[in-house]
Amino acid sequence: MRKESLSGKWALVTGADGGIGINFCRALAGRGCSLVMVSVTTDALREAAEEIGRTYGVEAVALTLDLAAHDAPDVIDDFLAGKGIEIDFLINNAGIFNFRETADLSDSRIEAFINLHVRATTMLSVRFARRFKERGSGRILNMSSMSCWMPMPGLAMYASTKAYIRVFTRSLHYELKDYGCSATVAAPGGIATSLFGLPANLTRLALRLGALQTPEKVAEHAVRAMLKGKKQYINGLLNRFAIFFVGCLPDWARMQVKRRLLDKGIQK
Repeated sequence: MRKESLSGKWALVTGADGGIGINFCRALAGRGCSLVMVSVTTDALREAAEEIGRTYGVEAVALTLDLAAHDAPDVIDDFLAGKGIEIDFLINNAGIFNFRETADLSDSRIEAFINLHVRATTMLSVRFARRFKERGSGRILNMSSMSCWMPMPGLAMYASTKAYIRVFTRSLHYELKDYGCSATVAAPGGIATSLFGLPANLTRLALRLGALQTPEKVAEHAVRAMLKGKKQYINGLLNRFAIFFVGCLPDWARMQVKRRLLDKGIQK
């Protein structure tokens, strides 16, 4: 399939130093799009930006930033203004994960979920939505998760904040539609990245069984959905079926997850 040329365009991608984030960058750079790559890391982010620039011949600028900080949107605005960069595509990808009972999480960890998944995603989306609306063009892609349909023990903070992202982005999509802009939410099933902390042997098994998909494949299809102005992307028929199945799980099945996994100390 021939890819749409994005030469002369700029994208801002958060959580861009590895995992699905760097694959978003590769999918965009492969279309000629220049990048502002944001992450809390320093060395890994710089190396990722250098790799992207060298491989694809686009400009890739690294910005080290803790997106959970309340002034993060202001820092991004100042950075872009200082470099004279106008963003055409925003991808809110940065995220954190825990498999642990909520009462066992520290206050700082709970705040990190809220600040990163809810506050940062909202504030960046709104700031760029204003600009996109005013000029009549621009695309936003926000990363949710299939877990947003899963009220499961051990996933309360992750799933609930991802549910917020889905509902917020779907609503924003309709608000922007009349102005030539769009907001797409990606709610994929399992992705084979370090976010979930699975051992390599289990990751390979999950890929073979189709329980996980590669970040390269998910990123490419999510970018296509964003560029087409789609309101939502879910990877694969199996995951669409799983949404219905998980929603119908009886309480006893959810409690088995708690007792067999959480109560036995298999936590991340």
